[in-house]
Amino acid sequence: MKNGEHLSLAHSMFRAYSSRFPDRMMGGVRRWIAVVALITLPGWLAVAQDKHLNPTIDLLAHKKPVFGLYAPGNPRTRPGQTPAPHAAPLKTPAQLAQDALAYTGGDFVFDGSMEGNFEPAFGLFTEFVRGMATKGALRWTHPLVIKTPEIAPHPDLARERIARQLNLGASTMMFVGVESAAEVKQGLGMMRFAGQGGTRSEQVGEAPRLWGMSEKEYRAKADVWPLNPRGELVNWTIVESREGLAHVHEIAAVPGIGVLFPGAGTLRGVFSSTDASGKRVFDEAGWEGAIQQVLAACKEFKVPCGYPANLTDIEKRMQQGFSVFVIGWGEAGMKTIELGRKIAGR
Repeated sequence: MKNGEHLSLAHSMFRAYSSRFPDRMMGGVRRWIAVVALITLPGWLAVAQDKHLNPTIDLLAHKKPVFGLYAPGNPRTRPGQTPAPHAAPLKTPAQLAQDALAYTGGDFVFDGSMEGNFEPAFGLFTEFVRGMATKGALRWTHPLVIKTPEIAPHPDLARERIARQLNLGASTMMFVGVESAAEVKQGLGMMRFAGQGGTRSEQVGEAPRLWGMSEKEYRAKADVWPLNPRGELVNWTIVESREGLAHVHEIAAVPGIGVLFPGAGTLRGVFSSTDASGKRVFDEAGWEGAIQQVLAACKEFKVPCGYPANLTDIEKRMQQGFSVFVIGWGEAGMKTIELGRKIAGR
């Protein structure tokens, strides 16, 4: 909006509000309204019109549910197992990337492969990212959300890995197995350049090109939201151990967490044991209680809460208050997103 338009709108506001006051109050109140309108209007209009490149941020900021699928992959086989004779040929990372781009119902693409054996997974992820790029740049319709290995065991190695992942154009980092507030704060610093108060390497790799901007522009935008309201990076943190649950309130209170998750899959193992006969016993009530414990912390500290939903439970979890959903790739996952969006009115 141009300056002349600002003034015109401010004048309209002045006339609308000043008409509510009697003439004897003209001298003070009307002049005060006009001054406030002229001073504040450009600022709040700029905020209202300033959308993020990363669409998940605007959804989170407006408290709207967010849905995304795992990146597509080839069928898994056990070590030593050969594919069925008539199985479809395996796809390359570039071909899988095109499959991901072809689906437009989600808000992000999720990759959890680097939580375990980092180096081989990172190599495949690099090929996948380059396959996602169109005319050299990633599409912001498919922002990349990726897991990074645990931070606490090897902080220096974690810093290096996070930098490498960000340098490949990732826009959201998920911290796994978090057990303390200090660990989250340390990880958030690893996502931020020194000029932003962080410890991230100054090398930016392919990220500026993949984000479709200059290195200077990238450095300004590659900061953590909501710590920086104009940042385009988001942190997701996952609690999935008894130790993490014991400190979930301190974790949820850390400024800079964009979304907090209970690690439902891992927690299922945590709340399972072996009885005297050697049979595995699942403590469903304890497991559900852990999930609700994380959700309660999210609500207390007004942090969006995430969940790995499917078609059978997404409606229930949305009713409970979960609002960010990571869903398995495939037809069932797409139907889950369709249902979630319908429930959310999106």
